[in-house]
Amino acid sequence: VLRCLGIPTRVITNFNSAHDKNLNLSIDKYIDVSGKTLKLTEDSVWNFHVWNESWFIRRDLGSFYDGWQVLDATPQEKSKGIYQCGPASTRAIKEGDVNLDYDSPFVFAAVNADCVTWIRYSKKRKERIYSDTRKIGKFISTKAVGTNSRVDVTANYKYPEVKEISFKISYSQYKSYLMDDRKILVTAV
Repeated sequence: VLRCLGIPTRVITNFNSAHDKNLNLSIDKYIDVSGKTLKLTEDSVWNFHVWNESWFIRRDLGSFYDGWQVLDATPQEKSKGIYQCGPASTRAIKEGDVNLDYDSPFVFAAVNADCVTWIRYSKKRKERIYSDTRKIGKFISTKAVGTNSRVDVTANYKYPEVKEISFKISYSQYKSYLMDDRKILVTAV
């Protein structure tokens, strides 16, 4: 319909899409001490989820949020009492501006939520045993104009994941660095 009105619109597919029912920006899984999964949350991760983006000027939010806006024609949760989702600015999603209206927290979680596993010892005691910050929001894609090729638009929704870098140095190098630090400290006094 939006294309018929002359509004640029495209279909988006998000792989490993989080469904954060309680809006805490994490997908929580609870297990008991024997490893059995407990049904304490309605959060889930879907293989994929599809929504639309349309290009809008956002006078209500300010020009910083102009551009592609998420609109979900198949919302699974109520927003302000009715089943709706969007228009949520992809710029707001990328910047983590989850305090804006139009379901920004829900869309942010769909592409950025952490997957957290908890051991539940009792109703009052639980312990986080695992957290995956990179699982959600993979290969966010649309179809290329004029071809059947996939265009990766993940960078419109999130910054690149940071890879952990480990440094290995010998003990003698470490000891040398400590001595250099001590020289700097003595010189400064």
